Amino acid sequence: MGKHTPGERIAEIRKTYSISREDLSERSGVSTDLIAKIEDDGHIPDLAPLIKISRGLGVRLGTLLDDNEQLGPVITRSAETAGSERFKTGLPATSAPTEGHHGLSFKALAAAKNGRHMEPFIVDIEPDAVQEKSTHEGEEFIHILEGKLKLEYGMDEDTLHAGDSVYYDSIVPHRVFSADNNPVKILAVIYTPV
Repeated sequence: MGKHTPGERIAEIRKTYSISREDLSERSGVSTDLIAKIEDDGHIPDLAPLIKISRGLGVRLGTLLDDNEQLGPVITRSAETAGSERFKTGLPATSAPTEGHHGLSFKALAAAKNGRHMEPFIVDIEPDAVQEKSTHEGEEFIHILEGKLKLEYGMDEDTLHAGDSVYYDSIVPHRVFSADNNPVKILAVIYTPV
């Protein structure tokens, strides 16, 4: 079975439950224009709209990312991580990744785990990522693997280095980006209540 984009999953779920884009927009607070861009073009500005859309559809965030699910433990070998990219964010709406913009690349670490409540990712953050502050329900844990990360959280700003970590409530407006115009690699675990 081939991989589905989150936009394809959203469209499938909408059709299954006979939910129009307008209905989903009302339920999620995400504009119909953005839902259309996510479904038709695969454009995802950041993670927050995916989380809001999953809640509007009444499904876990993981449902928008999964290809198949297992009940037992799911092991992701390091060699598999490179090919596990699920989506990119932080790209201008008019730019494709091939146009020199790389944004944030999210590689799923447990996409096959059935019924999970946490979403672990390896995230590669390029210096050219365009990221607005986002806010959504849940919590996030970030561990910096490589590089120097700038975290804006509410009115506060911190710089984190390789080996540092942070745990925060996602409802507070936040964003992360390269602190020194070099790529950054992080482990991010996102928890969203069902």
